[in-house]
Amino acid sequence: MERTAVPRRLGRLRWSAAEVLDRRAESATAVSFTLDVSDWPGHEAGSHLDLRLTAEDGYSTQRSYSIASAPNGSLVDLTVQRVEDGEVSSYLVDEVRPGDLVEVRGPVGGWFVWRPEQREPVLLVAGGSGLVPLMSMIRARSAADSRAPFRLVYSLRTPADELFGTELRGPPPGVDVWRVFTRSAPTPTRRPAGRLTPEHLVAHGWPVDFEPTVYVCGPTAFTETAGAYLVGLGHPPERIRTERFG
Repeated sequence: MERTAVPRRLGRLRWSAAEVLDRRAESATAVSFTLDVSDWPGHEAGSHLDLRLTAEDGYSTQRSYSIASAPNGSLVDLTVQRVEDGEVSSYLVDEVRPGDLVEVRGPVGGWFVWRPEQREPVLLVAGGSGLVPLMSMIRARSAADSRAPFRLVYSLRTPADELFGTELRGPPPGVDVWRVFTRSAPTPTRRPAGRLTPEHLVAHGWPVDFEPTVYVCGPTAFTETAGAYLVGLGHPPERIRTERFG
């Protein structure tokens, strides 16, 4: 997921070389990469990094991307979705191959993270590629053998846009997944396409008195709308953590 770069704690971070070890198609417009960063200090589930590309003529550009993987030594997974007219995302999705080198800086972020010591129920609300940092949380839960109950409400346009489809069709015990298709729903289906509503969050989220921690990630409009729905349903604002991109 490409994010708007926000400099936080970057004065203490340095750029490091990262080798692309693997690339995997997630959809027609999204690719996952595994990077090997030799001096990677480790990350928490939900954090992100900055990625920099430099051309032979010296031109350089950078973007911020959420990390998709659980902490795993020097290995870091990114999932990049091509953005219309996106200079960096188009290059990464169309051109980058195993063996290529990029530069990364991070990790960044300490608020929008899930930690294995958390025991309370967790509600994840994803809009499109906002699923990426939430997938890191799901994977970190499995890696830590946590029993914290997770529920994911995933809003996406069509079945063809789904990320991590195979993994989410067989989620680990204790992780419930519900999809909301906004443009075109699978056929046959009893659930017509439509936008996320408060009713979806009631039916497939956690009751307020369970005191879940809620993570919402997606485009700005989606994140603001979902956050307002959750507050309207009675979830305390201090238990709702949001991350937006655009």
